Amino acid sequence: MNDQPDLEATHLRVAELVQGLHNRPDTDAETVIAELAENAAVEIPGAQHAGITLTRNARNIETPAATSHWPVLLDKIQQRYREGPCLTAAWEEKTIHVANLETETRFPNYRRDALAETPIRSIMAFQLFIAGETLGALNVYSEQPDVFTPESRTMGLIFAAHSSVAWNSARREEQFQRALSSRDMIGQAKGMIMERYRVDAVQAFEVLRKLSQDSNVPLIQVATDLVAGAQSENGRQDA
Repeated sequence: MNDQPDLEATHLRVAELVQGLHNRPDTDAETVIAELAENAAVEIPGAQHAGITLTRNARNIETPAATSHWPVLLDKIQQRYREGPCLTAAWEEKTIHVANLETETRFPNYRRDALAETPIRSIMAFQLFIAGETLGALNVYSEQPDVFTPESRTMGLIFAAHSSVAWNSARREEQFQRALSSRDMIGQAKGMIMERYRVDAVQAFEVLRKLSQDSNVPLIQVATDLVAGAQSENGRQDA
């Protein structure tokens, strides 16, 4: 795995997986990260399970993707004690290797409950670079100790890098589509106000903005409610 041709082949294989996801028209961010976790569990030597750990503002912990219920349970244990290898990888931007959970000393509370509640005995966690305030880690697990090798680490780092790029790209696309949808909804609401009250586009937008401020409701929600109300009214009139 240390040979350059092998390393390049690994990069290419993971890149092809990511490209295949992006080429599918129905792929969203959740699908991207779920399938990358599935592939990580298959491709990273020694891995039996894989999951993604997310934490926002170092408070709540989420598991948006997992290949079994063990990664979810282990994240709940991390939430319980605010400690664990996946959180450390996310917070401190490093790779964490727990070769044998039974002899691990860095996370005593996590270790105790993980041993009692799960069959997991070795873990590798890789920091994910995610845009915004979200911190994350790609994690692989095994029910046997001492199974992860330097090859596992190299493959995991490659997967984490590609996963970060793929997920951020998918999230940006979702945000873009939501922005387009919001703009369209606000445009519909402005058109209704312009037609009903004989005002121009600027005045119609000011009406929406004032309604939003006075009701302390987001502008897009005000627009959505107006459009929905008008559609409901038209439906009753047509009945």
